[in-house]
Amino acid sequence: MKKKYILIITCIVLSLGFVKYPIDGYEYSGIKRLYQIRKMQLDSIKYGRIPAGAYKKLRDIQLNLTNKTTDSIHDLLIADVNFERKIKQITPEGNFSFAVMDMSKPDNLRYASHRENVGYQPGSVAKIAVLLAVFDQLQKLCPDSYEDRVSYLKNIRVTSRYWGLGDEHTIPIYDIEKNKLIKRQVVANDEFSLFEWLDHMVSVSNNGAASIMYREAILMAAFGQEYFSLDAEKAENYFKNTPRNVLTNLANTVVNEPLRKLGIAEDEYRLGGMFTRGPEKYVGRKGGSIGTTKGLMKFLVKLEQGKAVDKESSLEMKRLLYMTDRRIRYAKSPRLDNAAVYFKSGSLYKCDKTKNPNCAKYAGNVFNFMNSIIIVEHPNGIKYIVCLMSNVLNKNSAGAHLYLASKIDDLINVKENIKKSEIKEIDYKDEKDTN
Repeated sequence: MKKKYILIITCIVLSLGFVKYPIDGYEYSGIKRLYQIRKMQLDSIKYGRIPAGAYKKLRDIQLNLTNKTTDSIHDLLIADVNFERKIKQITPEGNFSFAVMDMSKPDNLRYASHRENVGYQPGSVAKIAVLLAVFDQLQKLCPDSYEDRVSYLKNIRVTSRYWGLGDEHTIPIYDIEKNKLIKRQVVANDEFSLFEWLDHMVSVSNNGAASIMYREAILMAAFGQEYFSLDAEKAENYFKNTPRNVLTNLANTVVNEPLRKLGIAEDEYRLGGMFTRGPEKYVGRKGGSIGTTKGLMKFLVKLEQGKAVDKESSLEMKRLLYMTDRRIRYAKSPRLDNAAVYFKSGSLYKCDKTKNPNCAKYAGNVFNFMNSIIIVEHPNGIKYIVCLMSNVLNKNSAGAHLYLASKIDDLINVKENIKKSEIKEIDYKDEKDTN
């Protein structure tokens, strides 16, 4: 019987720093796309796809609110009246909701919001719930060793099968030996490590990768320690032979219970099902998906506190959110070019062609959700979180998100704080790098 789940027993040397998918993270994570970009960087080959802020080192990525671990989330999300007034002055009319936290001074946080409890279809922003679920399950399986969790993420390889099919988003596939990069849709026999599937899910927002990693979180919960020796045939038989309602309930618990542990209510943020249609013959949808800017802000604050599962997992998830690919929508603002950004965007739209035959992509006339969450870290110490959700019909809201990104940055990162003399140069080439 051919193994599809392979655990390669290997000795992994961890760096003294922490890592994510900054481009010097290949040795730590095994994410192959990083190897090409890092090699180009070390060889002084121009790479114009990413701005200066995307070259942060693994060891430089840190959590910002670990000194606030005793503070409850409710105490941290209390509006600063003056700050909120300024934020609302730049808020466009229409169906926009946002939450903003300035954490430049952790002992003097500033929070503001606008329609923070309004629910939206989260689209791909909901993939963060899958990310959290995977790390939650790994913690349960390896409670005493984070190094073991990293080893499993790097060395367990799983195939797509039907779970990863049906998404138009492409994934980057890099052949190190041939130094060749191709981008294409996921096919059934694609095999990647758990780390690489997570990267595909976050960095290029591949829906198939999200369903695959959702599958793996379910299998971890179902098989416990047996998961580490599980093969594809046994995994598929589990889905075929388990009643659909049992699988649906387990899937819903696996992905939503970790959110509840963080104090995020069901009507603030939940995921109702898979991201591709193939698995739905076995795993049904339940409860629908919803997101609010308050619920998403709670997640990111907990992440910065080191409370999303635990400190190590929080840091790893933050690394996975670090943008080392092309920036879009909110993150595309040129104000953020020198900043490190940790970002996820999502959209979902529907067109009624009888009302408008020219209804376009990302400009739905029935609904038109576009959502962005981001952590911004400027070289001068200005750091803040923004969660933005919108449902503006008949118009692509990417421009509005970019506009708000610039305006919010102007408000928080005031000119007095961004003198050129204060901005540190990015170290593009570091021969002393030990990762």
